[in-house]
Amino acid sequence: MPREILVTSALPYANGRIHLGHVVEHVQSDIWVRAMRMAGHTVHYVCADDAHGTSIMLRAEKEGITPEALIDGVWTEHTADLRDFGVIYDHYSSTHSETNRGLTYRIWRALEQNGHVESKPVKQLFDPERQMFLPDRFIKGECPVCHSKDQYGDACEVCGSTYTPTDLIEPYSVVSGATPIQKESLHFFVKLADFEALLKSWLEERRAAGGLQSEVANKLKEWFADGLRSWDVSRDAPYFGFEIPDQSGKYFYVWVDAPVGYLAAFKELCESGRKQELGPAHFERFVRAESDTEMVHFIGKDIIYFHTLFWPAMLHGASLRMPTAVNVHGFLTVDGAKMSKSRGTFVNARTYLDHLDADYLRYYLASMLGPTLADIDLDLKAFEERVNSHLVGKWVNIASRCAGFLHKNFDGKLADTLPQTARARYGAAAARLEACAALYEARDYAAAMRAIVEVADEANAYVADHAPWTMAKDESRHAELHTVLTLALNYFRLLTIWLAPVVPATAARAFEFLGEAPNRFTAARTPLLGQGINPFKTLATRIDTRQIAAMIEASKESMQSPDLQTAPAPQPSPHGGGGGKLGPPTISIDDFARLDLRVAKVLVCEPVDGSDKLLRFELDAGDLGKRQIFSGIKAAYPEPAKLVGRNVVFIANLAPRKMRFGVSEGMILSAGTGGTDLFLLDADQGAAPGAPVK
Repeated sequence: MPREILVTSALPYANGRIHLGHVVEHVQSDIWVRAMRMAGHTVHYVCADDAHGTSIMLRAEKEGITPEALIDGVWTEHTADLRDFGVIYDHYSSTHSETNRGLTYRIWRALEQNGHVESKPVKQLFDPERQMFLPDRFIKGECPVCHSKDQYGDACEVCGSTYTPTDLIEPYSVVSGATPIQKESLHFFVKLADFEALLKSWLEERRAAGGLQSEVANKLKEWFADGLRSWDVSRDAPYFGFEIPDQSGKYFYVWVDAPVGYLAAFKELCESGRKQELGPAHFERFVRAESDTEMVHFIGKDIIYFHTLFWPAMLHGASLRMPTAVNVHGFLTVDGAKMSKSRGTFVNARTYLDHLDADYLRYYLASMLGPTLADIDLDLKAFEERVNSHLVGKWVNIASRCAGFLHKNFDGKLADTLPQTARARYGAAAARLEACAALYEARDYAAAMRAIVEVADEANAYVADHAPWTMAKDESRHAELHTVLTLALNYFRLLTIWLAPVVPATAARAFEFLGEAPNRFTAARTPLLGQGINPFKTLATRIDTRQIAAMIEASKESMQSPDLQTAPAPQPSPHGGGGGKLGPPTISIDDFARLDLRVAKVLVCEPVDGSDKLLRFELDAGDLGKRQIFSGIKAAYPEPAKLVGRNVVFIANLAPRKMRFGVSEGMILSAGTGGTDLFLLDADQGAAPGAPVK
């Protein structure tokens, strides 16, 4: 039976660009939406920018603009990037909207009236210079477990330990560098314990109904083990967000109003008049607790807690419907490793689009995405090979090989009928691909792609076996040639229909070639006969390895610039000229002061087993103690033992980096372009180990 479904993707934070990690989720949800629509269901697809929080407030301040101006610019960029990746939302909003404010207040007042809110004083770290309470990620210090320097206030990136900011040794404010003090403030909490029994029941129901992966449900059981604690939902001024009603200087924590943004975006869609079947009254029917509609969220595994505990509790506490499904995906790695700015594998969406077709990445991701929480690896070589082989070599190749013969010999018109054997062959292939509808719904896109490729292989084998290029030379085989071309192009059409949710732009060009635009999977059951097709135009071209290399190189360069293009354009020199190279953007003295540059004496310098680039340094850093640093300068210093006893300059407050050879605790500075052209910076012998560089 046809269903009505609201689908959302997690809200991108309005503090940076869309990168390929974001693209995974938005493409996954867009494929699902397109497939469900082609299966005959009514789907409303919305999203929004997550526009509140301390990070946005501080970034706007740094750039000398208002938070509203910042988030407006980001919204424009985000919507363009997603659109150009073929992710087409019915409405894309912002959590900084009056609609979202009204719905947030509605839910909050209901929680208050139903007795689910409490308040109590809380001690937090406070920046005495900036006069603001500090979120956990705005406090750094020494890890209380492994004693690594410059770790965040909630978790150590070196040893993985979690703790509270007050556990840090020698904490400091990331905002000002000042030593924070403890200060008490009244905070507001939602009593999650009120919903514990309900949430346990809801989770099991959702798991049984296929609306929640077993891995997620099992993870949530760990959080129930000691009972659910009340959730702190308030923040103190200064803060960019919605002020709590009747509580001057108190603001909602961003994770309160962010998920409400899903409903706000849908409410705006209902009231916009853009979809005939929707209207203001429809929104209220949809959100009521007993609604027979569905609400499906797509999220990453890092925000499970908010979507499966906080969000359902808030909704139920306000007598609103709870989610039908929360679909969770893993993270994206590139070439088997975490995305890296230095390696150029931290790729922004726009950088990718400047070099490669969006449908190529959509297809590769679909071929990797299953219904589990497993991480997805973008193996760049496999990406190139899979696109060239599957999309170009197996799918598009069918049309490119056959269309010319049809136009030359039959005026571009498909046969009016097919012999029984050909119809049976087509019917069997179409029946096999019917299974893809269920695979799409189950988010097992990888299995669907495998089924499609199998039929593509069958189609190409059929063309190769019958060799229409040979038949075309024999007038006596004219009718047989027409049959072969018609069946081959119907194979192509069959594949196109089932690939349409994954590669929508390429499929649209393919349907234009075929002279039709089917919007239901059921169209695949019947072959296209007796119809003229248009002359073939290139639908997709092979990826050139140089395109990928250029994208990686561009990513390395773009990471040197701000997250958004907000820096002023370079101006011509008032003194004429201008033929020289432009330098990097200027920085303030405050930016420079954030670097803790120190002199150190080399105690040990040796090659690293298993690496052809790295040297391991052990440094005497004076009052900072000994530091181990791995530096990729082996090509420039083939006799590392000769460096022992030298003075070097290093960055002492760089976050430690865990490598397979050990932990690197800083960065040694050198001059040059790389490779053998590198020269360590030195300091006069009078500079003692640990001396600051100013």
